[in-house]
Amino acid sequence: MLKRLTNLQVQLLLAVMLLASLVLSAGVGAFSFAPGRMLLYLGQGVHWLAPTASDALDRNVFLQLRVPRVLVAGLTGAILGVSGTLMQGLFRNPIVEPGLVGTSAGAALGASLVFVFGGTAVFAPTAALGSLLLPVVAFAGAFAATMVVYRVSASFGTVNVFTLLLAGIAVNAMCAAGTGYLSFIARDPQARNITFWSLGTFTTATWYGAAMIATVLVLGMFWTRRAGKALNALMLGEEEAAALGVDPRKLVMQLLVVNTLMVAVATAMVGVIAFVGLVVPHLLRLLKSSDYTFLIPASALLGALLMEVVDVVARLVVAPAELPVGIITALVGAPIFLAILLRQQRPAGSGL
Repeated sequence: MLKRLTNLQVQLLLAVMLLASLVLSAGVGAFSFAPGRMLLYLGQGVHWLAPTASDALDRNVFLQLRVPRVLVAGLTGAILGVSGTLMQGLFRNPIVEPGLVGTSAGAALGASLVFVFGGTAVFAPTAALGSLLLPVVAFAGAFAATMVVYRVSASFGTVNVFTLLLAGIAVNAMCAAGTGYLSFIARDPQARNITFWSLGTFTTATWYGAAMIATVLVLGMFWTRRAGKALNALMLGEEEAAALGVDPRKLVMQLLVVNTLMVAVATAMVGVIAFVGLVVPHLLRLLKSSDYTFLIPASALLGALLMEVVDVVARLVVAPAELPVGIITALVGAPIFLAILLRQQRPAGSGL
């Protein structure tokens, strides 16, 4: 059905569905809000309407807890969708996503270091960073892990799927070991924070986190606005891309930095959420097109839509408790990953 629509029509359809999911997500949970009540509270929040004391609790829950959570969920989903698309283009393989190539695990290790040692002399020289310390260290860990996987997988001049997976497994294992050790030596509150955060959660969403994630998303989308055509050329091979005026090495490094920055900030704010970056671009390829000029913006919309739906499920499936969103995305994404891997399987040693 979607193949009959133009790229713009598909993006508009996704935008409408995303808007509906935002309203749904903002309205359901331990506190339920009707659309009219949500508009009233938003009007009071921006001082267009005078607040009333009788509904102060509901208004505060909506404005200080629910709205930041909805925004963080959508923005995180958009980042993970775009990230998966960019990484699949850079590695020229549809099974790549931030969790498989070490980006998320590296960010998790960096964030865990801050959780455990952030208030000690270890990070004393970085005191000037203040609240930026967490995303900065998460970015450093994510970038280092991603570069190791990329260098190993492309060590013979072409990215090999089996080398990529093995390198990703090794780097993820090393980062997980580091995070596990930090959990072991951490004090009880810190250890619980690391464990809960490693499952992915939006319960700690704040306006500050939403602003941070929105900033890197906007910067990332601006930086990659012309990357679609370059990635289309790169899919033909590095030599062919160079003949079309694309500098493959420059493109790879630029997009790796931008991609890692987006994932690191999102991971630092909400924890590790796997497989979104794998599922989103794969669905769009099946339903519409493999053109990266379409995939990049569409992945942002579908990623946000998917994450809003997952967050609603996380709030309702074990109500009144909440299920970590990372558990849901793993349960859905892992079988899809196995199916894609079986479809893409090639003889050992074949390049991409």
